[in-house]
Amino acid sequence: MEFKGYVQVYTGSGKGKTTAALGLLLRAVGAGMKVFLGQFLKRAEYSEHAALKHLPGVTVMTFGGDRTVGAPVTERDVLLARQGMEQLRKAVGDGRWSLVIADEIFVAAHLGLISRQDGMDLTELRKPSVELVLTRRHAIPAILERADLVTEMKEIRHYFAAGVAARRGIER
Repeated sequence: MEFKGYVQVYTGSGKGKTTAALGLLLRAVGAGMKVFLGQFLKRAEYSEHAALKHLPGVTVMTFGGDRTVGAPVTERDVLLARQGMEQLRKAVGDGRWSLVIADEIFVAAHLGLISRQDGMDLTELRKPSVELVLTRRHAIPAILERADLVTEMKEIRHYFAAGVAARRGIER
């Protein structure tokens, strides 16, 4: 019997959206599945990348540069995001992957790096055997309507408010 994939969304203002997606990735790898992780607005300097490169069946691609929160969008940002969308379109449609994660896709759309339709395209091009996970705040309403599972992370308290910087191995 062929694996039936669903569309999952992890969104909201709270911490843990990427972490939840990475937990699902780990579970999928443990079951022998092939996973494609595409991350917008991130460089390959996050701690998880050091671990993921050792896992069989996992491909990680980052679609971003040295962009910081609040920085103006550059042509390079747009180019990298559009190239990333092409990779994700292939990943959801070519049948090679059991799990495809589009991490930070909603903020990429919110910033205008990609269109909202780009996000919708992934749900439309997805083969039925592909589990698709889309993450970040500013979720696209039409995708929320189409998704099979939507989880909203809600911040109640966060030590960032007290000035704690992102820590290696925990937040980055």
